[in-house]
Amino acid sequence: MPVATRRSWVVAATLIAASFITATRLIAQAVVPKPPTPHSFQTLSLLGDTLRSLPLSASVRSRYEAQLAEARRAYERTPADVDSIIWYARRLGYLGQLRESIEIYTRGLALAPDNPWLYRHRGHRFISVRDFGAAIRDLEQATQLVRGKPDIVEPDGQPNARNMPIGTLHSNIGYHLALAYYLQGSFAQAAEVAQREVRAATNDDRRVSMAHWLYMALRRSGREAEAAAVLQPFTRDMNVIENGAYHRLMLLYKGILPPDSVLTVGPGGELSVQDASAAYGVANWHWYNGRRAEGEALFRRIVAGGQWGAFGTIAAEAELARLRARPSR
Repeated sequence: MPVATRRSWVVAATLIAASFITATRLIAQAVVPKPPTPHSFQTLSLLGDTLRSLPLSASVRSRYEAQLAEARRAYERTPADVDSIIWYARRLGYLGQLRESIEIYTRGLALAPDNPWLYRHRGHRFISVRDFGAAIRDLEQATQLVRGKPDIVEPDGQPNARNMPIGTLHSNIGYHLALAYYLQGSFAQAAEVAQREVRAATNDDRRVSMAHWLYMALRRSGREAEAAAVLQPFTRDMNVIENGAYHRLMLLYKGILPPDSVLTVGPGGELSVQDASAAYGVANWHWYNGRRAEGEALFRRIVAGGQWGAFGTIAAEAELARLRARPSR
């Protein structure tokens, strides 16, 4: 090979190698995802209050932050992996970074638009930010995507005492869809979804959680005979692992337990912020049994407890917002 030709070949090879290295670097940079957009506040309550950060204890926050850091590293290594996307977004949600969590789920749906897990989890977080319409759209889409397909156990982000997941993909879609309809005030639709999930339940935890929302939706719809029938199968000796508050509420509705056995109060008589859902069940029980003053007072105590991420608090906000919207006489 002539020297000039050989030199041209070397130059060309060098340029090609340099271009390859540059392209590889650019590709590597392109797949490293940007962190989600930070938000100065997460949402407004249904009463117009600005909600910024969840009131977590120091130990819980420390644990959640460590879990988030691990999930973020996995996401940065494999940003197109749906499991990495879901766990990163879930860990953001546990820390109350709800808008950031929704942004990550939305990125995931751009990559996997027919993935029901992404719709199920984003729907949950739309409930948390009080956007019930968006939650219903996501959860109805998830329902369509899993129809006729085998169910799958859903791993817990924070395992229960027995480290035994009680939820599945199908049941968690149904639970959150019924809840979103209920919070919107669409009690008939909530009852329809909850009834379907009660029939499909395969363990007592799922039965008590779904029957609780079914019973309340029926009572709020004025369907008292149907609501009474829901209570019949529930007894003290059920195998409930983590939904003890819902179990106690069902026994309260049935007349087996008094309300003070459901509520948890502190030394000063304040409601436990961890029991917002149980407190909402008791407040609602007062409400639909004609004790409106007691119910409203308890709704206000729940909201004042500050645990704004709890479904019971969101439900209490919804009740007070509906009261505020009623024309005065």
